[in-house]
Amino acid sequence: MDSDSNDDQTVYELTPMNEKPHDDTEWAMKPEVVGYKARDRASGFPDRELGVTWTNLSVDVIAADAAIQENSPLKTILDNSHGCVKPGEMLLVLGRPGSGCTTLLNMIANMRRGYAGIKGDVHYGSMIAEEAKNFRGQIVMNSEEEVFYPALTVGQTMDFASRLNVPFHLPEGVTHEELRVQMRDFLLRSMGIQHTVDTKVGDAFIRGVSGGERKRVSIIETLATQGLVFCWDNSTRGLDASFALEYTKAIRAMTDVLGLAFIVTLYQAGNGIYELFDKVLVLDEGKEVYYGPVEEAKTFMESTGFICQHGANVADYLTGVTVPTERQIHPDYQQRFPRTADALRAEYEKSPIYEHMRSEYDYPTSQIANERTKSFKEGVRHLKDKRLPDSSPMTVGFIEQTKACIIRQYQIVLGDKVVFFIKQFGMIVQALIAGSLFYNATSDSSGLFIKSGAVFFAILANSLIAMSEVTDSFTGRPVLLKHKAFAMYHPAAFCIAQIAADIPIILLQVTLFSLIEYFMVGLTSSAGHFFTFWILLIATTICITALFRAIGAAFSTFDAASKASGFVITATLIYSGYFIHKPLMHDWFVWMFWVNPMGYAFDALLSNEFHGKIIPCVGHNLVPSGPGFNNGDHQACAGVGGAKVGQNFVTGDDYLASLSYSHTHLWRNFGIIWAWWVLYVAITIYFTSKWHASSEDGPSLLIPREHAHVSAVLRQSDEEGQTKGEKKMTGSRDGGVVSGDETDSSDSSGGSLVRNTSVFTWKNLTYTVKTPQGDRVLLDNVQGWVRPGMLGALMGSSGAGKTTLLDVLAQRKTEGTIHGSIMVDGRLLPLKYVDTIIDLLELHDLAHTLIGQVGAGLSVEQRKRVTIGVELVSKLSILIFLDEPTSGLDGQSAYNTVRFLRKLAAHGQAILVTIHQPSAQLFSQFDTLLLLSKGGKTVYFGDIGEQAKTISGYFGRYGAPCPEDVNPAEHMIDVVSGHLSQGKDWNQVWLSSPEHEAMEKELDHIISDAASKPPGTIDDGHEFVTSLWEQIKLVTYRMNVSLYCNIDYVNNKFALHVILALYNGFTFWQIGSSVGELQHKLFTIFNFIFVAPGVIA
Repeated sequence: MDSDSNDDQTVYELTPMNEKPHDDTEWAMKPEVVGYKARDRASGFPDRELGVTWTNLSVDVIAADAAIQENSPLKTILDNSHGCVKPGEMLLVLGRPGSGCTTLLNMIANMRRGYAGIKGDVHYGSMIAEEAKNFRGQIVMNSEEEVFYPALTVGQTMDFASRLNVPFHLPEGVTHEELRVQMRDFLLRSMGIQHTVDTKVGDAFIRGVSGGERKRVSIIETLATQGLVFCWDNSTRGLDASFALEYTKAIRAMTDVLGLAFIVTLYQAGNGIYELFDKVLVLDEGKEVYYGPVEEAKTFMESTGFICQHGANVADYLTGVTVPTERQIHPDYQQRFPRTADALRAEYEKSPIYEHMRSEYDYPTSQIANERTKSFKEGVRHLKDKRLPDSSPMTVGFIEQTKACIIRQYQIVLGDKVVFFIKQFGMIVQALIAGSLFYNATSDSSGLFIKSGAVFFAILANSLIAMSEVTDSFTGRPVLLKHKAFAMYHPAAFCIAQIAADIPIILLQVTLFSLIEYFMVGLTSSAGHFFTFWILLIATTICITALFRAIGAAFSTFDAASKASGFVITATLIYSGYFIHKPLMHDWFVWMFWVNPMGYAFDALLSNEFHGKIIPCVGHNLVPSGPGFNNGDHQACAGVGGAKVGQNFVTGDDYLASLSYSHTHLWRNFGIIWAWWVLYVAITIYFTSKWHASSEDGPSLLIPREHAHVSAVLRQSDEEGQTKGEKKMTGSRDGGVVSGDETDSSDSSGGSLVRNTSVFTWKNLTYTVKTPQGDRVLLDNVQGWVRPGMLGALMGSSGAGKTTLLDVLAQRKTEGTIHGSIMVDGRLLPLKYVDTIIDLLELHDLAHTLIGQVGAGLSVEQRKRVTIGVELVSKLSILIFLDEPTSGLDGQSAYNTVRFLRKLAAHGQAILVTIHQPSAQLFSQFDTLLLLSKGGKTVYFGDIGEQAKTISGYFGRYGAPCPEDVNPAEHMIDVVSGHLSQGKDWNQVWLSSPEHEAMEKELDHIISDAASKPPGTIDDGHEFVTSLWEQIKLVTYRMNVSLYCNIDYVNNKFALHVILALYNGFTFWQIGSSVGELQHKLFTIFNFIFVAPGVIA
């Protein structure tokens, strides 16, 4: 770099993209990809290559404070971006969270909903974005979150994905099923998870595969679409460094062989990953500050004055130059380096790289693009079922879609057997309760009301269970949205599959209920009457299930759907004809009877029971009655609907007629119930087809109105403070550069923290669980310690037992067998320092910000800091365990998180952290490393050393030296899971090493020394720090604050109270004092006390 002139520019020798060599032969499965490609060509399949180009692309959104400020301006989150990714190229997109990376990927993936304004052009080959909508399955995006049905196994998940992506025209000599199994097995092997085929995917509540394995399932499910343009949003989150590199090698090989276009955003990408890409695009505040070859990016940034430390990850360096507090400036450039995103973009636009990249922007109009697009369309037609219209983005026909969805729906039910059996057991219990309540009802006038109640309860019990469909509609919605974006199936296929899965379950449910209640109550003992009751109840249950499913589909928020379903269940129950007979309904609400399937069902069921019966009047229904009035010839019925003058009985048909019912309506009503079902299914299909993700408006902070101004001022002052000065250059223990606040371990934030003096140790720790294949060892004689002020790293490949070790040490395991000793010489510290912790973790500016949800609230990095703070405030233990605190964070956020942990360690905390993909700078912040291999076996425990010299020296002595320019952390993972792990048992190497012997002696010395001294902390015998009364007060206050912040929830409850009260009042308007109307008073009180509160709750 020339420091004498600001106008001097570095001369670049640019490498054409199509001539850049890639050494991706290390990926063992590349020959298989080559073989599949050759097979397709031999079968005469047209080549499918597309690519994507965008020019002058700008995106505006409504600002997050639009609800607070009047005339809030639009916010530009992507400003005048350009780029071109041709077939066979890979683009890496870098930027801090909020810089517009995900927005750019959304635009490239043609996902435009939720943005206020979009300018510029995006071409796919030579197609415009509007035309590309018909090829949705060829342009796909893999989001950061893993969304699955947790009850399905990995194999079932991939069976479904592969079943819906088998091409219509098959290669020669391969059947449909053979190709599907081949595709599934290849994808499972490509990500190394073939061993998890029979393991559930799982989630936070259902035990399943590990987080890293779940991420790999997400990757291969996306690859199963056989798309051509792939957008990956932080696709390596949760993967260890070795497998993240393997994943990148895999997509590199697929890109080269199949002519795909990959656009990827990655956080904490190592140099090995970075070098596999063709181009890199750097965003800052939505502005494109660099776009060009990966080889030239570092040189360009250095030419503008930004220093790249030796051994640093280039990707983190490129992102770091956009952060005023992180970037480091060469002394000769202190007065003239580009301080803002606009200035840096201006520097880039003056470089020869900019001019070189501009020459690609006319690719959509080139002849090769037109030819590739034409061949692409022919190839897609070759893949698609010939019965599908040209505008359909699906691959398989609608019948195959429906079949696949039905199979999956049954797998979901069988995968969660506990819920299924609980529901059936609940129906049995309710049937027994109803049968005992209406037990052996008589066949005279005294049994009319009892039998009517039994019939109504049969409808009620099955209808209330159907309300769960509203909740299920929202729990399954994210998966459907993902598959809709992948063009796997039409939402109608999903809806039909739900119906197909409903039928056997409802048959069993209604059969169990009917057999118990029908005969306990003593309804008509006739096969014809029973099966009529049974089939009517089945039809009604299916119809009401479809009704609540339609309600769930019609609303975008659960609060709104629950409000509607609460009102609907109340209305349908009241106007079914049991609470108020049809002739007594008020004119303004009588229409609710005619649009109520329960009303038709109640009519039909009563007609089935009472038609053709002679019902004698007894008791108070017979007048005159009493002693001396025993001659029936001189008695008549009274108070029974349908009774005729002079008769001491009433016919069932007359009784039905008094209710405006007729047996001739029975099968008509049966047909009407099915007609309503058809309508509800149509509504469900229509609204399901219109679903879209609720977070498509982009991420934003949620700030209460009363704190909005203060938060805005704090954020503005913080931003101004950052731009006033760059990162101070001070020495650190690794010879690098750290910011000034890192070196001050005695700042005011820690003045109130009590320093810990206790030591936490674990020795010969073994953890075994029982599996169908026998006992499985997850931890094998693991030993180690954490001292006060020590920051320890726990690393290993995916599935090595890192999280398991933390759970065992934290005594969170409730199953399995644990051997060994876990010792601590202290007790929980009974002090709280909320303000101290907020300052320590630099959360002061966010103190009044709502947590919200991911995408609408705090960012991932801010959430992790809050989580650490909660642990510190709630139970200031002598040891803090953190499982993947940097996973999903960009390099700067990860560094900040570890910097906060370093500050905690400096104030006496003992911290043990599991960590994936740490950069060299991140790795150097830790004191010790516990490295585990598969099976929970120890590979190394001890000091890391300055610039990782200690641990590098250890592995160097045993045949695995760390190359000079390689990140030591990545090298460690490669030792336990990469090529360095082949042919050598590193656990045995460790057990026979002098370092292991020295470690055991040190561990024994630590334990004996701690035991010989008074404990640093004494267990006071209390499980909780505060008293029960104090806990009640604090939890009550928290719940009140939570309710106050959840406006939708409060409004929902308030609206339901008011609406149901008005509804109940107008339904039972001005009840009189007659004998018949007294019953209405009972019902309105019953509805007020039981029905409405139950629905509202």
